[in-house]
Amino acid sequence: MKTARTIELLAPAKNKEVGKEAVLHGADAVYIGISGFSARMAAGNSIEEIAELVEFAHRYNARVYVALNTILYDNELLQVEKLIRELYRINADAVIVQDMGILQLNLPPIPLHASTQTDNRTVEKVRFLEDTGFAQVVLARELSIEDIAEISSQTRVPLEVFVHGALCVSYSGQCYISHAITGRSANRGECAQICRLPFDLQDANGNIIRKNTHLLSLKDLNRYDNLEELLDAGVSSLKIEGRLKDVSYVKNVVYAYRQRLDEIFKKRPEFIRASSGKSDINFTPNLSKSFNRGFTPYFLNGRQHDIWSFESPKSIGEFVGTVKAVGREWLSLKTAHPINNGDGLCFMDNNGLNGFRVNRAEGDRIFPAESPNINIGTKVYRNYDHDFENRLTKKTAERKISTDVIIWETPMGFAVQISDEDNNSYTFSIPFEKQIAQKSQHENIRTQLSKTGNTIFRVETVDIRFSGEWFIPSSLLGEWRKQLTSGLLSVRKINYRQQRNQIQPSSHAYPEKELTYLGNVSNVNSRAFYLQHRTKILQPAFEQVRQKNVPLMFTKHCIKFALGWCPRETKDKSGFREPYYLINQQNKFKLTFDCKRCEMQVSLENQ
Repeated sequence: MKTARTIELLAPAKNKEVGKEAVLHGADAVYIGISGFSARMAAGNSIEEIAELVEFAHRYNARVYVALNTILYDNELLQVEKLIRELYRINADAVIVQDMGILQLNLPPIPLHASTQTDNRTVEKVRFLEDTGFAQVVLARELSIEDIAEISSQTRVPLEVFVHGALCVSYSGQCYISHAITGRSANRGECAQICRLPFDLQDANGNIIRKNTHLLSLKDLNRYDNLEELLDAGVSSLKIEGRLKDVSYVKNVVYAYRQRLDEIFKKRPEFIRASSGKSDINFTPNLSKSFNRGFTPYFLNGRQHDIWSFESPKSIGEFVGTVKAVGREWLSLKTAHPINNGDGLCFMDNNGLNGFRVNRAEGDRIFPAESPNINIGTKVYRNYDHDFENRLTKKTAERKISTDVIIWETPMGFAVQISDEDNNSYTFSIPFEKQIAQKSQHENIRTQLSKTGNTIFRVETVDIRFSGEWFIPSSLLGEWRKQLTSGLLSVRKINYRQQRNQIQPSSHAYPEKELTYLGNVSNVNSRAFYLQHRTKILQPAFEQVRQKNVPLMFTKHCIKFALGWCPRETKDKSGFREPYYLINQQNKFKLTFDCKRCEMQVSLENQ
C-alpha cells in the first residue's frame, strides 16, 4: 500500500502578524523574510519577530521558512552564518537560499530550500540540488505540467511551485535590468520593477509600433483550477506569492486555496495535509477581490495567449458589469453585483486604467466622488470592495485542533485525559473524596470540560466512565479543564517534529561546465563551491562587474507572439524590420528572439 503524500499550502508573511493570520486561515507553512537578506528587502523581520511566529505556527504543526535568498558579498558571510545559527536556535524549520556560498559556511543542521532565484528549470539542476543536500526545491514559474512531472519522476526531493500571485517576467535570478538602470539589484532584494513601466515599441527603421504600452507587464498567476494536476505531477508544496501584500490579501487567498485543497483531499486520500487543526472562517473567499492584474495559469499547459497586462500594471479586481447609462453626476451599470458606498471602480480607456471612488450607490445608479469620462458599454471592474475589505480588517478566523476527553474514577478520586488528532495526550489524577450526586452530573461535566475558550483546542467528545453519579463542583471542573489544555499544549510543543538536515561536503559535477555573470557568483564561498563542483567561473556576478553588451533579461514571454507575429504559430509578417526596441525615457532596450529556445532576451542598447 502506497504511503499518503503530505501536501503543504505555503503562504507569504510580510511580518509576524500576517504570518499568524496565514496560519489561522489554513496555511500549512509560512515563509517570511529576515532583515537585510531577503529577496523582498522591504519585508524584513528581526529574529525576535520570527521566533514569535515560529512558536505560534508550531502549535498547529505548521512550519516557518525564512527567506535569506539574496546573493551575498564577502563582508556579509559571517553575519549570515550567525543569522542562520540564530534561526536554528529559535527552531525555524528551514532557510530559503539563493547563494551557494552559504553551503560553505559552518552551518547547524537546519534544512535548506533552494529558492526559485537559483533558476530551477531542468532535471539536471534539480538533481544536482538534491544531491547537494537541499531539503526542498522551488521550481521556476515557467515550467509546464509535463516539465514538472518529468523532474518529479527523476528526483526524490520535495518540489515547490508557485500557484498564485505576481509574476516576474524574467526567469528568476536571471534579471539584471533593475541594477543596470537604477543600481538596485533584483538579486539583492531591491528590484525597481522596470518591467512594470510603459514603453514605446520601435522597429529598426524608427517606426513606432506601440506607444506607451506596458509590454513587459504580466497578469497575475492563478492556478486554483490546476491544483489536482500539480499534485498528480508530483508537487508537494503549493506556494502563494506576496511577501509585500497586506493581511486582507493573505487571509482571502490562503483560505480560498485551503478550501480547494480540502475538497481534493476528500476524494483523493493518497494526499494528506501537512499541518493540524481546522479553520473556521466567517467570510466567503473570492480571489478576484484581492489585488490582481487579471489572472493566468502562465505556461502550465503550454504557451498561452493573453498572459500579459499591457494596458496597466495596476490591480483591476473583479468584473462587475457594463455602463448602460451616463448622467451628469451619475452612471448606471448593468450588473448582478451590489455596489456599495466607498467601493473603488475602474475601467480601461485610451489612457490605460482609470478609476473612481463611489460616493453613493442607489441600486444600479452610482454617484462617483468625481465624475469620470466614461462611455456607455464600457466594462467596469471593482478593485476595492469596501465592505469586503472592512470585514477582513476584523477577526475572521479561528483554527482549532480536535480533542477527546476521558474522565474516569480511581480508588483515590478521578483521572482525566485529553487526546488530540495527532495522537498527543496528557493525563493527570486528582485525589478527591467522592460524593454521591442527587441528580445526573453527566451533562454538566461534559459542558464544563468542553469549554476550551480561547485555546487552540476544540473538544469533540467527553467520555465519562463512572460507576455511579458523582458530584464534582463546576469550579473544580473548570480548573481541570485549564490543566488539561495547558498540559496538552506543552506535550504538543515537546512532540513537534522538527526536521533536521546537515549539509555534507560534496563534489559532484554542476550541470554547467562554465559560469558567466548568469551564475551570480559574488563571494569567495560561492566561487569555492562551484570550483569544488567542477565548474569554471568565467565572470563574477553582474552586481560586482557590470558586463557590457550582454542580455539583462531572459524571458519566456514573447512580444512577437503577443502581437501575432510568432513564426511558429502564423505565417503573418509584422511589416516592420527587426531588431525591435523598447524605449522608456532615456533608456532603449534591444529585443532578441531565440525561437529555438522559445524565449526573448532584453539588452540595453549602447551600454
